[in-house]
Amino acid sequence: MTDQPPKFPAGEYEALGPYDAKVRKDLIAKILNAPALARKAVDGLSDEQLDTKYNNWSIRQIIHHLADSHMNCYIRFKWALTEESPLIKAYDESKWSEVGDTKTAPVESSLQILEGLHARWAGMLEILTDEEMERTFFHPQQMVDVALHEALPSYAWHTDHHTAQIHWIRDQQGW
Repeated sequence: MTDQPPKFPAGEYEALGPYDAKVRKDLIAKILNAPALARKAVDGLSDEQLDTKYNNWSIRQIIHHLADSHMNCYIRFKWALTEESPLIKAYDESKWSEVGDTKTAPVESSLQILEGLHARWAGMLEILTDEEMERTFFHPQQMVDVALHEALPSYAWHTDHHTAQIHWIRDQQGW
């Protein structure tokens, strides 16, 4: 690679202030379309290419991270909808990325997880009321209550962020 990878190839995340129904609908559409973006980012890559690194993580690890992270977020949403400001379980993403399956498993398994998970998540988001989107979970690392309407845009951005990393590698390598 000729250049140092940018920290935020899709742009740095910027929290949204209050947003309207149209923005919410657009965010839900991003959640629904995220698996297709991830699949497109790795389409046609060989195992060797999937093991190419973007800083500390390989493309393979990035795809598995998306599945791990989004499963956790979906569960956080469910907890917030069923408990009063539940304390969520934080996890060390870097350590999760070092577990053996994350380094070796075919990306197809995580792409399938993302497809099913995001279909279910988007379906849930579409029927939540504004009041339900105000529900919160407590994040122990940040020491704050996070409202669902605050978490949604960050996860809509999250796939863009990681697929942009993969596209950056592909561009640098001429794939």
